[in-house]
Amino acid sequence: MLHEPAVELGADHASKRKTRLGLILFLVYVFICIVFVLPSLFFIDTLGMIVIGGLNLAVVYGFGLILLAIVMGFIYSLVCTHMEEQMNGGREV
Repeated sequence: MLHEPAVELGADHASKRKTRLGLILFLVYVFICIVFVLPSLFFIDTLGMIVIGGLNLAVVYGFGLILLAIVMGFIYSLVCTHMEEQMNGGREV
């Protein structure tokens, strides 16, 4: 039984644009994380406020960060797929 590549890989003309999009999304996420960390350093009592269903702001914000990362991953995947189809002429990469 041979283990060969499942598909023939060619040049990915969308590689630069996908890299740029990934870096932009990463920087947006880092900025949002910094916005979370700074208040937790200076305004500890604020993050202890109960906001939704008995959960404090820190827990809600933390879950929000996790959900945001998942949503951003889906966005990245959809946009990259669209870029690949456009720039690679609709053929598989």
